[in-house]
Amino acid sequence: MDAKVFDKSRLPSRHVTEGPERAPHRSFLYAMGLTEEQIHRPLVGVVTCWNETAPCNITLQRQAGAAKIGVDAAGGTPREFTTITVTDGIAMGHQGMKSSLASRDLIADSAELTMRGHCYDAMVGIAGCDKSLPGLMMSMVRLNVPSVFMYGGSILPGRFKDRDVTVVDVYEAVGEHSAGKMSDEDLHELECVACPSAGSCGGQFTANTMACVSEAIGLALPGSAGTPAVYESRDEYAKASGEAVMQLLAKNIRPRDIVTRKALENAAVIVAATGGSTNGGLHLPAIAHEAGIDFDLLEVCEIFKKTPYIADLKPGGRYVAKDMHEVGGVPVLMKTLLDAGYLHGDCLTVTGKTIAENLEDVTFPEDQDVIYPASKPISPTGGVVGLTGNLAPDGAIVKIAGMKRLSHTGPARVFESEEDCFEAVEKKQYAEGDVLVIRYEGPRGGPGMREMLSTTAALYGQGMGEKVALITDGRFSGATRGFCVGHVNPEAATGGPIGLLQDGDIITIDAEAGTIDVDLSDEEWDKRREAWKPRENDYQSGALWRYAQTVGEARKGAVTHPGAAKEKHLYADI
Repeated sequence: MDAKVFDKSRLPSRHVTEGPERAPHRSFLYAMGLTEEQIHRPLVGVVTCWNETAPCNITLQRQAGAAKIGVDAAGGTPREFTTITVTDGIAMGHQGMKSSLASRDLIADSAELTMRGHCYDAMVGIAGCDKSLPGLMMSMVRLNVPSVFMYGGSILPGRFKDRDVTVVDVYEAVGEHSAGKMSDEDLHELECVACPSAGSCGGQFTANTMACVSEAIGLALPGSAGTPAVYESRDEYAKASGEAVMQLLAKNIRPRDIVTRKALENAAVIVAATGGSTNGGLHLPAIAHEAGIDFDLLEVCEIFKKTPYIADLKPGGRYVAKDMHEVGGVPVLMKTLLDAGYLHGDCLTVTGKTIAENLEDVTFPEDQDVIYPASKPISPTGGVVGLTGNLAPDGAIVKIAGMKRLSHTGPARVFESEEDCFEAVEKKQYAEGDVLVIRYEGPRGGPGMREMLSTTAALYGQGMGEKVALITDGRFSGATRGFCVGHVNPEAATGGPIGLLQDGDIITIDAEAGTIDVDLSDEEWDKRREAWKPRENDYQSGALWRYAQTVGEARKGAVTHPGAAKEKHLYADI
């Protein structure tokens, strides 16, 4: 593409590159080796979450280099920058997990500030770890400059005793080990082979769930979500993403043209159809918020309820992301859902074409059982279900993919933190049939809404994953399986009913009916509410304190600012 087709007089970068008064600004650009021609081209931010915290991020610098080649070839000047990630697998099971969800909003904020401060005209975002995917998509919709998202790719499966394994097998092995079902030697061997390459966790956990969302919502190129991180073909997708963003800039196609109510509904369909992470119910409302669209947890769950579960992926199923890639990836999944009437085919995407146009030549492969036809699903309703009731008036969420039992009634066993519950599980200080309650772990109360994979995986490893239930105002990892209800709204810290529970209260969860209730009289509720007092957490300064001051309830996505509905100007139009 000829750079001359771009009219800089309407682009944000004119504020730093055009006119005699910008001579000092251009001096900084010359200092970095840019030519006069490059300075007067559109400036494109290429943002990644590259770092050495985890295998999810380690290939992103290479992929950014390929994206920059694409931007340059199509007439733009790429400017690479990075932002943070908090890697859930390493943050899991200790106080570090409080930083995870807070990092999503910090990623969005830091990308926004870098783009604003330097007046970049368009954005390519490449992410690997769980919160970095929605974080970058949120910043794209917030800024509304032409943008393309790309997933960094999944890890290859490990092999242990002639079967494919993921890091979740290691978490569950901790429970097996504590129950005397696994030797020290086997545990060590498993931990050494479970993660054999770069890339994000291989099952349909949060990273791969949100990668599928990136294609379904239209912000990523078709097929880009599936290729494993270590495959060279991923660089081709990165280069194509750089070229695509320049096409979007030429046509003035912006994220809010793509992320519509119908596109968000498509994204929710993909989460349910793949048995994806319950975190999808948190991140989709947050992305919608950036576009000024009201699409909360309960509305997301309505989509889940009427979507067939068709992708047989871990943790509830048998396969990993690499397997889905090898049978055609997200386009094949979307094709069968579109043909069966579950997707809006007229939604615009970053190709400049609609979903239906992108999928026109995709054929569904019959000789595989990773993705089932939507007409012959694994189960007729989605792998993720919303719940409401007197224990969660504003909603809760549970992943039922792969579960045999969909209802549970039992006595509450109340814990005031994840650590207390994990200790009880390790020591087997609970009984079959119990409903373990972990509270004061919500967005504000935690603060940070921790995931509970260490606890849930230990229960599964002990063989109790579907013999007890666990509910929390915190979150569950996309890797969690078993009867685990998260996002209980309102949270305990804001006076929600979960904060009023006592040991022995009889709780009933019915995933088929979509209900979660505790057997208490109105008089007992009133008495407990009158006695309840707010709790102060240990984080009274620093980033987590600041997060707790602004974060809202999980039902609305645990967002930290008023969103597009309140904005007075749009960055893309400055």
